Amino acid sequence: MSSIVRIGRLELRVMDLEESVKYYTDIIGLQETGRDGDRVYLKAWDEYDHHSIILQKSDSAGMDHMAFKVKDVYELEKLEFKIEQFGCKLTRIPHNTRLAEGQAVRFTIPTGHEVELYTEIEQVGSGTGNVNPHPWPDGLKGIAPHRLDHALLTGDDLESATRFFTEVLDFHQTEKIVTVDGEVMLGSFLAATNKAHDIAFVKGPDAKFHHAGFYVDNWYEVLKAADILTKNEVPVEVTPTRHGITRGQTVYFFDPSGNRNEAFASGYISYSDFPTITWTEDKIGTGIFYHRREMLESFSKALT
Repeated sequence: MSSIVRIGRLELRVMDLEESVKYYTDIIGLQETGRDGDRVYLKAWDEYDHHSIILQKSDSAGMDHMAFKVKDVYELEKLEFKIEQFGCKLTRIPHNTRLAEGQAVRFTIPTGHEVELYTEIEQVGSGTGNVNPHPWPDGLKGIAPHRLDHALLTGDDLESATRFFTEVLDFHQTEKIVTVDGEVMLGSFLAATNKAHDIAFVKGPDAKFHHAGFYVDNWYEVLKAADILTKNEVPVEVTPTRHGITRGQTVYFFDPSGNRNEAFASGYISYSDFPTITWTEDKIGTGIFYHRREMLESFSKALT
């Protein structure tokens, strides 16, 4: 398996910091774990690291960076060398640049997004603890996802992005979307773990953010998430449905700055020898929205 342990965090740009904190704590149900200048740090109840989401006050929405946790410093050094050999621009982020974090390696991937790798972050524990734990803690708020699950990004050169993640970072491609003739890749779903995806790309403008996916238990929790969104008048893009790609169950909606979020459940298990599933462009509607079998215009155009 990959030396990448798992997805670690997203740093999202938001325009009204306090309004966004209220949304991510009351509606999504994350817990605030710290503040540092114009940044607020949050985690889901079932996560044990200090944070998985950072909100950064900005004059525009979008993603500052996405980060993955690496097994140890030796693996990080190996990956740093491979990243440089691939040709990505790379810099080191010093220890404690952000709250509770050790040093990181930051680089720009072929789609123009900023990605970091790290090994050290303070652990604050999950909501249930590690000794004789109950299945969930009391006092949960909002949608209350277990964890940050994945992110979807857009870019033009999906072939190079896929090659970077598979050849350099040792991810495996679980699914892809191609033109009917198979000549052009339109989507790429990649995993470092045995999930359906940890990161995914769809064809579109470089360096844009499509959505952050938060994991909930099951279909009922997706429906409950939609109820919570409606009760709080949160803009909903897609009401509860199923994906063909990943087989996940989903509802899509927007934070106050226009960053798209997803409550995501289920999805299959993928192993390192998982054969890549192929979807053709003529079936992309079914792949993304299995029940309605057609794309929404906003789904490809509402980007931050």
